[in-house]
Amino acid sequence: MTQHKQATLVDALIPVVALVSMLATAVYLFSSDSSAGANQIALILAACIAMVIGIKNGYRWEQIEQGIVRSIGVATPALLILFSVGSLIGTWILAGTVPAMIYYGMQLLSPDYFYAASCLLCAVVALSIGSSWTVAGTLGIALIGIAQTMGLSMEITAGAIVSGAYFGDKMSPMSDTTNLAPAVAGTDIFSHIRHMTWTTMPSILIALVLFLFLGLSADTSNVETNLDATLELLSTQFHIGPHLLLPLLVVLFLAYRKMPAFPTVILGTIAGASCAALFQFDGVVALAGDASLMPLLAMVKGIWIAMFNGYTANTGDAILDSLLSRGGMSAMVTTVWLILSAMAFGGVMEATGLMERILQSLLRLVTSTSSLILTTLGCAIGANIITADQFIAIILPGRMLKLEYTRRGLAPVNLSRALEDSATVTSPLVPWNTCGAFMASTLGVATIAYLPFAFFNLICPVVSASYAWFQIKILPLEEPEAELAEA
Repeated sequence: MTQHKQATLVDALIPVVALVSMLATAVYLFSSDSSAGANQIALILAACIAMVIGIKNGYRWEQIEQGIVRSIGVATPALLILFSVGSLIGTWILAGTVPAMIYYGMQLLSPDYFYAASCLLCAVVALSIGSSWTVAGTLGIALIGIAQTMGLSMEITAGAIVSGAYFGDKMSPMSDTTNLAPAVAGTDIFSHIRHMTWTTMPSILIALVLFLFLGLSADTSNVETNLDATLELLSTQFHIGPHLLLPLLVVLFLAYRKMPAFPTVILGTIAGASCAALFQFDGVVALAGDASLMPLLAMVKGIWIAMFNGYTANTGDAILDSLLSRGGMSAMVTTVWLILSAMAFGGVMEATGLMERILQSLLRLVTSTSSLILTTLGCAIGANIITADQFIAIILPGRMLKLEYTRRGLAPVNLSRALEDSATVTSPLVPWNTCGAFMASTLGVATIAYLPFAFFNLICPVVSASYAWFQIKILPLEEPEAELAEA
């Protein structure tokens, strides 16, 4: 078996510094379009640098390759969901489901309270079903559409959707991350949720106040004019009715019943395709664009096109056309490229021991309870950036820091809360993270663009760090557990 040298801190930092430098350059040169290719190149080049360092330290290419394969394997469920969401969006627009959601939402949601209401609505639904991705892929796309047609900010709306979706996801006992964090830390899920309330509730309340302020400050003078024109166009292009919301109800019900995300979205896509065939037949045939085909074949072709290439709108209104010309698996290819590049970099960093070396160095900074929790927050956020996956960002720091919490007589809920306050909520703020890439592709707003307005996701780690610094709600290890840990 080939022996390898332990990586130095300089070894570990070289690819990270190179990556940050290249990503900063990419953003400077390409702005929000950097995720269309520039970021991918930066990630691959940084992975190559990490490979060279790993080989220098005695790692074989086969070991590094296995690390890349394992890392990409972790992201495979996310990639499947991404492609399926692309098909879902295409069929839901074709079926009139998204237009119906926009149609009714524009009549129900006041522009003054729109941002706060969007955040609250996403929070409630995500809390009920435990999935931020499902909320973004269903309610999120409709809320973005309503904002665009009302002339409101898509970036703020996306920030409100992400904030609400991740609050609900974080606090739901049905969420993957809410189950994973206590499992890694060694506590039960309901103790974990109760302990999270102390940092999560103030964060979402502050976020709602900020969204309310932004909504009341927005110029809504042209909303009425836009509203009437858009409602008329939607009702002209689609046969609008409450029955078109059936695909949404199917997805929410299946998610509530804890069916895995991929089959849930696929079944939602099938429901959308069925509604398109039943209620929007003329539109389906028009999308097929082939007058020589029999009606039945034209219908099949139209639905097929919506699934792989999305829907193309021709309403005559530029804003509405750009809003409804979306979806399809092909629209997700660039995002999949980004995730694969990011996971390759993370896989090399982990396989060559560079990620572990960084975490070990951070552990040396721990001198007190406050510094331990702050280090946990920093490690999880750093892991989100380097490994590009929120599950890895929970597992790696949690696994390495668990014993230290026990040694210092701290209850495991302190660790599980810190992991969620950092790894879970900051994952959609990293453009190449699976969550950030998914949100940007689904909502049609670049991660960098909505990041300043994802108030909950920005505030929660700060609140958590403040609690750590001032020693607020830091629970000690119970006596029986402490004795068992010593034994």
